[in-house]
Amino acid sequence: MICYAVIDTNVLVSALLSNQPNAATVRLMGRLICGEIIPVYSGEIMREYREVLGRKKFNFEPEMVRYLLMAIEKYGVLLEPASTGIILPDMKDLPFYEVVMEKRNDAAYLVTGNMKHFPAEPFIVTARQMLEILDGKEQS
Repeated sequence: MICYAVIDTNVLVSALLSNQPNAATVRLMGRLICGEIIPVYSGEIMREYREVLGRKKFNFEPEMVRYLLMAIEKYGVLLEPASTGIILPDMKDLPFYEVVMEKRNDAAYLVTGNMKHFPAEPFIVTARQMLEILDGKEQS
């Protein structure tokens, strides 16, 4: 199964920080690289990815960050979403929500580690839930 997904920055950070190959976020990134997940993003989301993943405190390997962001840009779908007018607990998450709403006609998901920052919707999922969806264990 192939799915469209907006990937919250915290999922990328978690995957890059993990030293556990079986961690849900790491497996999710593998599925993205293999083409099972088509990433959906906006210019604003890509700017946030670059800024956060480039922070010195994480000390991520620049080549790994470049590879991941290149894969997102090369295989993903760039959208500039319309405003939804929604108020979120953390308004920095608004670009992710608006992009997923723009792509909902294609049954897109928003994958996040901060479920409490978004409305309770069946298309807003954790990395583990997204893996279950990809494996056909959950209905879309």
